[in-house]
Amino acid sequence: MSLDLSDVTLTYPDGDTRLTALDHVSLSVPAGTTTAVIGPSGSGKSSLLAVAATLITPDSGRVVIAGTDTTGLSRRQTTALRRAKVGIVFQQPNLIASLTAAEQLQVIAHLSGGSRRAGRDRAARLLAAVGLTGQADRRPHQLSGGQRQRVNIARALMNDPAVLLVDEPTSALDHERGAAIIDLLTELTRQRGTATVLVTHDRGHLDRVDKIAEMVDGRLRVPTRT
Repeated sequence: MSLDLSDVTLTYPDGDTRLTALDHVSLSVPAGTTTAVIGPSGSGKSSLLAVAATLITPDSGRVVIAGTDTTGLSRRQTTALRRAKVGIVFQQPNLIASLTAAEQLQVIAHLSGGSRRAGRDRAARLLAAVGLTGQADRRPHQLSGGQRQRVNIARALMNDPAVLLVDEPTSALDHERGAAIIDLLTELTRQRGTATVLVTHDRGHLDRVDKIAEMVDGRLRVPTRT
C-alpha cells in the first residue's frame, strides 16, 4: 500500500489569470514510511494535502491511493475511497465537546456502517495504542492539548487507512509534547504500514521521519540530508 502523486498540477482562478498552487508535483510514499513536507506559508503544502486526500481534483496528473488510480472516479466513488483508505489528522483536533474520547472514534465506525460492538472494541484498542488507556471516558475539556491530539490521531486511524495525511500536528504544542506526537505518528506508521505524509513548519523533529520534501512556490524537491 502506498501513495503516489505523478506530475500533479493544480491551479486556482486569480482575476483574469490562474495561480499555480502545485507545479508538476510528483511524490511517492511507500507503506510504513513517513514523509515530512516542509516549506513556507503559501508554498502549496495545504494544496498538496488536499489533492492527496482527494478533496480537490487536480488540473492534471495522477493520484494513486493503495493501488487505485483516482483519475476519472465519480464524486461518490472518490468519497467511498477516501472513507475506506485515507485518514486525516487535522491541525486542530476539532473534537466534539459533548463526546468522550471513545465516542469521538466510535462516530467514525458508525459513519462507515460498522457494528457498534466492533466500533467500541476498535476504539479501545486505538486509544491504548496512542497511550490513552484510562482516558476513554473523558471529554475534550478534561484532556490536555497533547491528549486531544492523540485522540485526533486515533480517530484518523479508525478506518484502518492505507494513507495517513497529517497537517501541522505540533503547532499548538510545546517542543516536548510535539516531539512525543511525532514519535507516536512515526511508530504507528511503521506498525500499521500506512503511507504517511506529515506537513510541518517545525524543523526540529525532522530527524524522526524517513524522507523530507520541500515545497517552494508550488514545486516539490527532496533536499539532501546533512
